[in-house]
Amino acid sequence: MARPLRAGSPLQRPAGVALVVGVTLAHLWLSDELMEDRLGFGASQQAMRRIEVAYVRELAVAPPTPGPAAAPRPAPRVRRAAVAKAPASAPQAASQPSAPLVAKVEPPPASIEPPAPTSLPKAEPPPPLALGSQPAASAPDVAPSAVPSPPAAQAAASAPAASPPPFEWPPSTRLTYVLNGYYRGDVQGSASVEWIRVGARYQVHMEAIVGPSFAPLLVRRVSSEGDLGDNGLTPRRFEGEQRVAFRNRRWMMTFDSERVHLPEGREVPAVPGLQDEASLFVQLTWLFTTQPHLLQAGRTIEMPLALPRRVEPWQYDVLGEEMLQMPFAQVSAMHVKPRRIAKPGGDLTAEIWFAPGLQYLPVRILIHQDAQTYIDLTLQRAPQQAR
Repeated sequence: MARPLRAGSPLQRPAGVALVVGVTLAHLWLSDELMEDRLGFGASQQAMRRIEVAYVRELAVAPPTPGPAAAPRPAPRVRRAAVAKAPASAPQAASQPSAPLVAKVEPPPASIEPPAPTSLPKAEPPPPLALGSQPAASAPDVAPSAVPSPPAAQAAASAPAASPPPFEWPPSTRLTYVLNGYYRGDVQGSASVEWIRVGARYQVHMEAIVGPSFAPLLVRRVSSEGDLGDNGLTPRRFEGEQRVAFRNRRWMMTFDSERVHLPEGREVPAVPGLQDEASLFVQLTWLFTTQPHLLQAGRTIEMPLALPRRVEPWQYDVLGEEMLQMPFAQVSAMHVKPRRIAKPGGDLTAEIWFAPGLQYLPVRILIHQDAQTYIDLTLQRAPQQAR
């Protein structure tokens, strides 16, 4: 049973009620302004039209990729010294393919007398080789055509070099995460990442909900759309939205071939390979899929990133392989961490775990705002894909 207000309580006065409401609104406004200062916002814009996709199947974890097959053993090489001593009068022995490549050399017939010793002329030093030239073969060496090659080696030499298969973009995919973190106390929620592809056009949508879905404390959404090409993703438009308490804010960036239009109205030069906050994850997935050697412990990847206030390069270090226990399976993932350290009032940083067995998709994302404030996204179920 609630305690009755005593006589003369400030809450019974209109001024006291107004004071309580004012203090509450001031706290909500202050928290919203703090979040705006941390994340950066721009003018409100009309939201992009979202492409709707039906996800009909789950992606299974692929077995580990076997290492490269052992190369076939090369044919034994001819000992040049033995061939050089063979008599010039019996060339048919070298032309028979059934004879061994290295055989015992018979002495010359007795009827052939060795030449009388003669004084050899003084050898002149060979002329210097020009850059890129090949030295001439010496007289006693056997020409390459004189040594029989196996039929398989001859066929491989005549066949054209095989080109790697063309890269195929994966179908539209949805990733569902469980959110845990800390912001002045433990927080829980949910998050999702959607990769949508229609021809050479893409969209990436990320959403994080802190608190229960029916009454969230914070909702943050970011989206990117653009084109697909030989260099991966080329963003054309990025937009974000965030709801805290009673306020809903939106910001937007646009990209063209030469300029990036930031939310505050400033323009900065565009750089090759530039990504935004949402396309970054998919661009790294494309990079590791097409160049898996980059996802090795000790490697560093640099990528330019467009943030609400500036464009600058970010470096990511590959730390190594880790086994992660997901609700649906145990997954091997490579840990990638930005070199930049999250600081109060600075940019958000995201550590990412990419799983080669799940098409190099991010199975865990750890986002830091500072040393004490973070959210940890862990894949809740197997990735869902369209046909």
